[in-house]
Amino acid sequence: MRIKKRKKASRFRGSMTHARGFKKKARGSGHRGGFGMSGSENQKKTWIINTYGIEYFGKDKALRRGHVAPKLKFINLKFINDNIISLVNKKIAKENNGVYNLNLIGYKVLGDGETKLKLIINASAASQSAIQKVGKAGGEIRLPSSNIKEKTAKP
Repeated sequence: MRIKKRKKASRFRGSMTHARGFKKKARGSGHRGGFGMSGSENQKKTWIINTYGIEYFGKDKALRRGHVAPKLKFINLKFINDNIISLVNKKIAKENNGVYNLNLIGYKVLGDGETKLKLIINASAASQSAIQKVGKAGGEIRLPSSNIKEKTAKP
């Protein structure tokens, strides 16, 4: 039975590199990037992310840019006109005496195509041509108050 185990460091006492590989790596704090958490941008990044999370690095563009409006999906009047029955079956639209009420929150209604149906559409946004075409057919597009931009005529 061994009473005293030889320490690993004693095996490197006469060696120039002391088991660190290249000789100049061991001088100062060059190879480890500094003392403490310095050098963490490169050498210790994965260790920091695993330990503390990505929020450790602080100034992220996603945190600084503030509120970003959600991207809206697009839907055309031609698609609504051609697929009104399937929209009723999916309970996106309701029919009431020939007038169709559509709930399209999260969509922008575009004026591509024509419609002869009376549509009352609740949408997040709509193009001017879509508003005109639906109004000409006897319907309306209702938008949230923040999306309505009133145009004033210049004298």
